[in-house]
Amino acid sequence: MTLNSFNFNTTPGLRFGSGQAKNSCKEISKKLGPRILFITDKDLMSLELTTPTIEELKKNGSVEIFDEVEADPSLKTLLSAIKIGKKFNASGVVGFGGGSSMDVAKLVSLILGSNEDLDTAWGVENAKGPRLPLVLVPTTAGTGSEVTPVAIITVGEEEKKGVSSSIILPDLAILDPDLTLGLPSVTTASTGIDAMVHAIEGYASSNKNNNPISKMLAIEALKLLGGSIETAVLQGSNIEARGNMLIGAMLAGKAFANSPVAAVHALAYPIGGTFHISHGLSNSLVLPYVLRFNSIDVKAANYYAELAPYVFPNLDINRGTQAVCSEFIDKIENLSKRLGLPQRLREVNIPKNACEKMARDAMKQTRLLVNNPRELTETDALNIYQSAW
Repeated sequence: MTLNSFNFNTTPGLRFGSGQAKNSCKEISKKLGPRILFITDKDLMSLELTTPTIEELKKNGSVEIFDEVEADPSLKTLLSAIKIGKKFNASGVVGFGGGSSMDVAKLVSLILGSNEDLDTAWGVENAKGPRLPLVLVPTTAGTGSEVTPVAIITVGEEEKKGVSSSIILPDLAILDPDLTLGLPSVTTASTGIDAMVHAIEGYASSNKNNNPISKMLAIEALKLLGGSIETAVLQGSNIEARGNMLIGAMLAGKAFANSPVAAVHALAYPIGGTFHISHGLSNSLVLPYVLRFNSIDVKAANYYAELAPYVFPNLDINRGTQAVCSEFIDKIENLSKRLGLPQRLREVNIPKNACEKMARDAMKQTRLLVNNPRELTETDALNIYQSAW
């Protein structure tokens, strides 16, 4: 195999284990300094999931809490967090929660550390930095945001913009499976499918930085995720399954952080942006249809067939590439059904006449579409949405 040049960047520090969110606080305080801006959401605060960590951090310095983060966080929310961080004179930032809280924390640390113009930071490798010291603590096993250089914000009513830069990779990621024990089954399912999408798209990405490290991580992620997701959904208190999901999501995050995702995400963004469907569910709704579209491409079909036995060990891999690829996609779709997730856009109250606008909006996601293994036009996007409806 001919190896092309590639870059691989990732979060330098990672701590895993039950109780790590509290037990790592001395190290967190040492990294972040005496004035910590703690970014989270109101649900986690009301569940008191944040309490042990905040109380422990307060033993070592001052903590200012910003708990206004919502799903698909808005520019207004981000700017509000930045304002509070400046007033507090934060020395470091913690992002505690799902992908939304971690994404806000990344950009707050960037702007507080550099005071750069956010408008010039959007896009790939446009952020200049430096950022403030940053620690991320995920409470869902899905986004992998704790190890990715990407932060997504909803700008205006519907459009999503992203900053993609190795500068916003955190100093430390804390993976504590105890924090995921209370996740509802539907959230566990949708975020778990999201993590699987990250691994599948990262493995098959046409990005020139697709590399053997990302491929290896994607495979290991899918072994863990495929082997644990049903147990985690059906037996929410199973700490081993929760831990496997958390590590799997992190490995998938490392994979797609360096071999970026593609059309599944591009088509998912208008679903979330316009209809406020969660990111994981948005991905799940279009996943089998995008994979079937891509599988016409021989190279993509090969990639999906290669991944098939890692997710579904009982799948017969001796029936030819296209047959294995087709069964892999069918099994992914059936897994989503078994997990109890909605299967059609109409099931989440998206009208059929919205498909044309979503197709137009999806084409704005050029940074993602360029990574798709098969070129996708607006007409293709429309056909996929209509099939998913």
